[in-house]
Amino acid sequence: MGEGTVGAPLVAGFATDLARHGDRPALRTADRSVTYAELDRLAASSRDALEALTPAGSRHLVRLTPAPTIEFVVAWLAALTGGHTTLLTGDAGIAAAYATSMAYDEHGWCPTGVTAPELHPDLRLLLSTSGSTGSPKLVRLSADNLASNATAIASYLGLGAGDLALTTLPLDYCYGLSVLHSHLAAGAALLLDDRSVTEPALWADARRHGVTSFAGVPYTFDLLGAAGWPELPTLRQVTQAGGRMSPERVRTLAEQGRVEGWELVVMYGQTEATARMAWLPPHLTTTHPHAVGIAIPGGSLRIDPVEGAEPGVGELVYAGPNVMMGYAESPADLARGPELDELRTGDLARIGPDGLVEIVGRRSRFAKLFGQRIDLDRVQTLLALGGHEAGCAEAADAEQLVVAVPGAADGPALAEVAAAVVVDTGLPAHAVRVVPVDDLPRLPNGKLDTQAVARLEAVAEGGHDSPVRSLVRLYGRVLGRDLVGPQDSFVTLGGDSLSYVELSLRLERRLGRLPSDWQEHTIADLALLDGDPATGTTRQRRFARIDTTIPLRALAIVMIVGSHTNLWLLVGGAHVLLAVAGANFARFHLTDEHARQRLRRVGRAAARIAVPSVAWIGAVHLVTGDYPWRTVFLLNDLLGGARWSEPAWHFWFVEVALVLAVGAGLLTSVPRVMALERRHRFALAVGLTAVALVPRFWATASSYDGDVIHSSVFVAWLFLGGWAAAVARTVPQRALVSGLLLLGTWGFTGDTQRDLIIAIGVLTLVWLPTVPWPRALIGVTGTLASASLHIYLTHWQVYPHLENRWPLGGLLASLAIGVLAWRIGERIPSWTRLIERPRPHHYAPNHTIRQEAR
Repeated sequence: MGEGTVGAPLVAGFATDLARHGDRPALRTADRSVTYAELDRLAASSRDALEALTPAGSRHLVRLTPAPTIEFVVAWLAALTGGHTTLLTGDAGIAAAYATSMAYDEHGWCPTGVTAPELHPDLRLLLSTSGSTGSPKLVRLSADNLASNATAIASYLGLGAGDLALTTLPLDYCYGLSVLHSHLAAGAALLLDDRSVTEPALWADARRHGVTSFAGVPYTFDLLGAAGWPELPTLRQVTQAGGRMSPERVRTLAEQGRVEGWELVVMYGQTEATARMAWLPPHLTTTHPHAVGIAIPGGSLRIDPVEGAEPGVGELVYAGPNVMMGYAESPADLARGPELDELRTGDLARIGPDGLVEIVGRRSRFAKLFGQRIDLDRVQTLLALGGHEAGCAEAADAEQLVVAVPGAADGPALAEVAAAVVVDTGLPAHAVRVVPVDDLPRLPNGKLDTQAVARLEAVAEGGHDSPVRSLVRLYGRVLGRDLVGPQDSFVTLGGDSLSYVELSLRLERRLGRLPSDWQEHTIADLALLDGDPATGTTRQRRFARIDTTIPLRALAIVMIVGSHTNLWLLVGGAHVLLAVAGANFARFHLTDEHARQRLRRVGRAAARIAVPSVAWIGAVHLVTGDYPWRTVFLLNDLLGGARWSEPAWHFWFVEVALVLAVGAGLLTSVPRVMALERRHRFALAVGLTAVALVPRFWATASSYDGDVIHSSVFVAWLFLGGWAAAVARTVPQRALVSGLLLLGTWGFTGDTQRDLIIAIGVLTLVWLPTVPWPRALIGVTGTLASASLHIYLTHWQVYPHLENRWPLGGLLASLAIGVLAWRIGERIPSWTRLIERPRPHHYAPNHTIRQEAR
């Protein structure tokens, strides 16, 4: 056993006398609640059991595997209050290397049979840390470190007995553990759960228990953005640390919180400071989103000069009672006492005139090449501003700068990265080694593994094509993107309803049945599905399940053209397509992003409709003079009269769909509306649908003599109803949407058959996310759906030549010409670059990039 006495152990204050909080809830799980009085008894009983296995005058080095369970918390408190030293790790190798003498499992305390090393009397906790250098070591923390940091955090967060935090972070991570400690210090409660933040059941339990706060790292908020912000009526506080979020993201979240009644608290810390060193008061998040704030209570921050740094920038140094005792790199180090009274963070920072600290980089992230000192973080920031994710490191031979680019980027993209690095750093081209990788190498804590990057070698062309690379190229071809990586998804790449059809059907042929939300899955995740994406093979069945919007689009366009050729009279398809457009708007354009990004996304989608429409109608106008200028520029709905004239009404659907999509995009880009949409997606959509029904019924009740069924004001409820259908998740929600759509459809056009067709179409959209479809028809169905816009545009100039003599020929010719126009449009390079691809990245001079990076 380790030497030392346990007679009068130094104990962290948050762990002592838990019973003073009485019957307040301390820990909750999905099916159990433990009060502070009960927790005190459980910890004492566990401590007694541990002491029974401990020879007099000895201390254990305890290994605990962290887990969000009552049993883990009890064991941790027992070891802590018993004066033992605990190593929190799930890594058996680290536990063996440091000679842990006691472990805890489902059966209780278990001696390992190993003699613990000598332990310093103050030492209470060992946590792993692994910085960007990739050299793991242990941080030695004392009882005073733990107690002071917990008290400080509870103080500046204003925690009290009524607070209930949800465990959304691992408990061997200093940030996650600090949530436990600070809440125990304040007599607050924790809801213990290990489910992902993307699981709806997690948030259902959180609502049921009345959770008031949760913590997140930047990736947490990325996941919530994709899955949807949780509805937590009792939420009062969200904390963020574990890495820098962009100022725009901080501001957006803070504004969302202000609307919804909760505060965002941005924090800064390191394991070496137990957890937290600085915090940004919530009222400053919108005005100073770039800052990490001020020192926590009891601590202080200063800037020490660093050679070569910008004026006012230096290394951030922290002093306070939570500064670690020191590092441990071997068992012998566990006997050492406190060695530090301040922490040199290794972060480059500046302190503004308002006293707020801003982190600008890492001191250790410099390379010395060709006599130049290269700031690797600034190089990565430069590339990120140009749209390239990358990881940089000095090569092992110290003769090159290695730049790892994830996502199987092609030759031109890699050349662009290399050119940008050369321009920014001033290095000769041969000193920059750009290496494509599937994913950036990461350490267990998620940070860049710079040692692995440094060892990367340039790869030769060729080799076996992996499933991930195959899908990356497929996404790039269909979406017209040069830069696609394994962690991209259809949504993050800016996919829209036009590209959705082609890509979903290609994926279905390669992978088999797709998840209903495949568009939100990363390429890497989809590559793990059944089938062989590299060869494009999967087990074939006669029927495949495909997205309902695909056959709806195909059937609707065939019905529209067939009705115009007098082959049949099945009208109403265009109105169904408006509902489909609304559903696709919700799926592809309401992703969690900034307002400007949302506007760009909607703008790109609108351009993919408007550009070919204006081009075709304009060409027809120049040749025949048939269409007035308002029709050419799709302005009849906005600038025309109450009634459509002949032949202006030909393109009413295109105009109305554009107006409604752009209008909805503008509305949901307003920060307050965006925040409302994230938290109350269904309520907002169904509320807008109900409001849009008002003018529809006003027109009927007032005997309005204008065109009702072709005007955006009177058909907006269909678009919004499609939006509501896309976000409806439960049977009652779908029933409500169905009721509103049926209410709007009843008697809408004055033609019972037409109203019935519309009703069937929208109800199919609401209740059937996917439908079984003959595999033999998937190709033609997908082609017609993808080409539906071009068929609609061109058929007006095709079918009149055949409708009287051969109506079927008019239909077939219209479909064929429209498909041909679509194929031509997809293959014109300048066309796809104008509409689908982002503008080329132009790299500014160094000083410009430096200012933007701030």
